[in-house]
Amino acid sequence: MNDELRYLAARAAAGRLNRRAFLGRAAALGVTSVAANTMLSGAARAAGPKNGGMLTMGLGGGQSTDSLDPALAASQVPYMYLQTAGDRLTDVAPDGSVMMKLAEEVSSSKDAKTWTFKIRKGVTFHNGKPLTPDDVMKTMQRHSDKKSKSGALGIMKGIASMKVDGDNFIVELNTANADLPYLMSDYHLVIQPGGGMGDPGAGIFAGPYKIAHFEPGVRIQFEKFQEYWDKDVGHFDQIQMLVINDSTARNAALQSGQVQMVNSVEPRVADLLKRAPHLEVAVTSGRGFYCFNMFCNTKPFSDNHLRLALKLGIDREELVKKILAGYGSVGNDMPVNKAYPLFSDDIPQRSYDPDKARHHLKKSGHDGEIVLITADGAFSGAVDAAQLFQQSAAKAGLKIKVQRAPNDGYWTEVWNKKPFSASYWAGRPTQDQMYSTAYISSAAWNDTRFFDKKFDKIIVEARGELDRAKRKELYREAGMIIRDKGGLINPMFNQFLNAYDNTRIAGWQANPNGDMMNGLAGVLCYQT
Repeated sequence: MNDELRYLAARAAAGRLNRRAFLGRAAALGVTSVAANTMLSGAARAAGPKNGGMLTMGLGGGQSTDSLDPALAASQVPYMYLQTAGDRLTDVAPDGSVMMKLAEEVSSSKDAKTWTFKIRKGVTFHNGKPLTPDDVMKTMQRHSDKKSKSGALGIMKGIASMKVDGDNFIVELNTANADLPYLMSDYHLVIQPGGGMGDPGAGIFAGPYKIAHFEPGVRIQFEKFQEYWDKDVGHFDQIQMLVINDSTARNAALQSGQVQMVNSVEPRVADLLKRAPHLEVAVTSGRGFYCFNMFCNTKPFSDNHLRLALKLGIDREELVKKILAGYGSVGNDMPVNKAYPLFSDDIPQRSYDPDKARHHLKKSGHDGEIVLITADGAFSGAVDAAQLFQQSAAKAGLKIKVQRAPNDGYWTEVWNKKPFSASYWAGRPTQDQMYSTAYISSAAWNDTRFFDKKFDKIIVEARGELDRAKRKELYREAGMIIRDKGGLINPMFNQFLNAYDNTRIAGWQANPNGDMMNGLAGVLCYQT
């Protein structure tokens, strides 16, 4: 039996046997799925990744206004092409540990205020120029400048000074921060020649693939960068990303073979796709959430009673069941969940309560229509979710008008621009990074316009607290403030749902840090 299975596993690893057929035969022989998958993984490792060929992805979350400037990346497609073409100082491994990238070593002073990043030698940019510590410093300086409009501005605020000393990039912080190596993994902080000061949208990076063609909202073409420093990644000769925002069209492209991999599979069709013998639906739990944002400084949402009314007027369980089809969990109006190591699971769970919602609505004095803007591309099922929200809120006397916006331009014209809109976040590796990116007063991506001095103070204090128990308590307090005073309505944490043709693609690895293997599907996968 073992000899037969080893033979079949080798065939499956080489792409000559369907994975499901192998698992079916293993089950018939009385082998558990865990043991069979272990054998298959071992055979794949022995066979090694196959190099060459072209990968075509069908991706939702792109628009004609997308830019190659990493500072401006705000949706799924820019996130994907930056992860494919760019490198940062660090990355976060699937197990949550820090991985070295362009920094080969990281060390800090005992008080966690001075950090030294030893920059890797022998790294070349796509234009042939060698990467230097000065390129690193200038990149960080640009993202620290308000004029850059960088999505990483919030996490850069804690830096007091930077300098280069030989091969080292040295950072002095205003206050201690034990999470700085994690913060340097932010996908906006892609290192550019000269920091991108002269031409931030040139598309010149130092990642495993270089951009050969860029047509925003339509297509991005990549070629393997032969001079990339890490020879263990980047197995395809070419990668093509097709922007297909319509989920039905995206699934059809996968089923027909036009593309071999797609993101943002709608939960309602995930089980149907699983039935296709050549398709694999990859389900990964993580930190991502689907939400609705209110501007706390804009009427009528400047009244916290109205914000509480809306939070109590949404049926979270219904959304998880109908929008996520069970592929997720209820949210609690805060941007963190149990996927974060320092999460406190004793925070009371908010639930649907029309009576309490009506009470707070009366307290607010608001009597009129509330416009909620959404689009299909805001998140998978966003329009249906907004309509369900409208129906549940109506039982509390809340009058929500759902306004549907075009997908193209949603992330530049609606998100972070309009006072009440649908959004999504993929989450961040640490609570500090999540809060610093979107909820402290100085955050460039403060998409709820939440300004609270006490909250800011707690985040700064937690950042420098090296006692784990004390730090966890501070984050609990911060979470309660967001939950009870913030402009975030977070009804559900989604699981990442992606799909690929398992007769043509191998090497998929679950990664809870972000969608599509944390954006590295093209970099780490290979053809069968």
